[in-house]
Amino acid sequence: MSETIRRLANGSSFIALQDKINFLKETYPTNSCDSNLGRLCELTEITSKIQSQLFTAMSLTASEGGTYGGVDTLKSRLLPWLGAGFMTSGAGVTSDTSLALIQESVEKDRKISDLKSQHNEEMLKLETELSTTQGELDATRDELNSSQAELEKTKVESGGTMLASEEEIILLRSDLRLARDEVARYKAQLDLVGDYERQIDRLRDEISLLRSEKDILESRLLRRPCSSSPPARSLSPPRRRCRSPDLIDRPLPLPPSSPTHAELTNSIRHSRLVARFNDLYAVNRLDMQDRLRRFVDDDEMIKRIIFIAVCESFHVAKMAYRSFRLRARKLLSPIHSGPGSLEEAVTDYIVRNLDLYDVDRSVEDVIRAMNVNPKISFPPECEFILLSPFIREVCKVAYSMQALDPALDIPLATDGELMSESKYRRSYDSEFTAPLVAFHVWPALMEDHSVLIKGECVTRRGALSSPRRSRSPSPLRSSSRLSRSSLSPRRSRSPSPRSRRY
Repeated sequence: MSETIRRLANGSSFIALQDKINFLKETYPTNSCDSNLGRLCELTEITSKIQSQLFTAMSLTASEGGTYGGVDTLKSRLLPWLGAGFMTSGAGVTSDTSLALIQESVEKDRKISDLKSQHNEEMLKLETELSTTQGELDATRDELNSSQAELEKTKVESGGTMLASEEEIILLRSDLRLARDEVARYKAQLDLVGDYERQIDRLRDEISLLRSEKDILESRLLRRPCSSSPPARSLSPPRRRCRSPDLIDRPLPLPPSSPTHAELTNSIRHSRLVARFNDLYAVNRLDMQDRLRRFVDDDEMIKRIIFIAVCESFHVAKMAYRSFRLRARKLLSPIHSGPGSLEEAVTDYIVRNLDLYDVDRSVEDVIRAMNVNPKISFPPECEFILLSPFIREVCKVAYSMQALDPALDIPLATDGELMSESKYRRSYDSEFTAPLVAFHVWPALMEDHSVLIKGECVTRRGALSSPRRSRSPSPLRSSSRLSRSSLSPRRSRSPSPRSRRY
């Protein structure tokens, strides 16, 4: 008996029956007629199964009370109910089977209801997320539209700014071109002013020389009592007689030989040429470097070009001076007679006629020598004729220096030689611990084996002396080198006594 009651309690048949009735009540208006009848039949079957189990429990309970156990209760309650027309259905299944089916049905219904509620909750959640995502999408679309509008606005403003910038660049370029033209015009005017100033200085020096010569001549005239008129500067006999009342037919002693124009002006010309040499280094060299930088990118090559131009100018000027001196000696030797020597007369003639120097020919010789020099190179679209003004000035200075006593010259300089602190100073970009010269920037100025003005060089480690390299074995280069070497050594000039000068 207790087992049957337990199964009824565990099966929750009445709870499941109540749930089904409630579910039918809720879904009755929406269900079809067949569906509602099917659910009612299901409820009837469940009810009959429960009643069958209850009758079985009643029978077992009555049998436990004996033969007449529970008779009164059955009479008073069951019989009147049965007389009211109740008929129990004879189920073809056992009690255990009916309870298992009821339990499975209840479990399925519970799972269905749980799945439905879970589905409803998930649907609500998905709808909420969908609405949120839709709102975010709308906000993103609005931001994209606003960004697109701002981008278009910025693009329009940038286009206007670019047009304005291009116009400003065009205006600035035109202003820059005008400024460059104006600077070039001012520079040309400044060069003219510099030329005028140099001419004025030269004229002043010549005036001072003439005044000093005039003073010397006047003093000489005052010291000579037997002369009534100033003697002409010409070739005169070595002895002159002067008659007086006391000294009749008595030869007068020879007057001391007067200094020549070259000797009188030697110190002035010396100081002027030294100053001009410094100007060539400090002014003309820098101007020429700026001009060459337009065509040559290598700063070292620019310095090499200028240094070789200076060396070649000194070499050509010395050769021209020697040639002119030979012609002057040949011209004056037949007519020379006087207290002074022929060499003094030749030197004085050269100093008085420095303007006869053919500087244009020397410039051409220098450019020709630079064209075959293997140490320097130049762009093919340009020529060394760009250095003509600078070479002209250097040749004039070098030619005038040869007429000094003693003459001024530059020493022999080779790449890779040992650095001499007495001759050169190191440039700012040198390695100050390097003992060898990589290349020279400006030559030193020598006077009688002593350094008058130091030059400039660049010292670097690994600078080794090497012979000249020929870039192309052309006949012109070999012949020009042979002709120059056959003339005389380039830098082997050494001061000699006046009697050995030619």
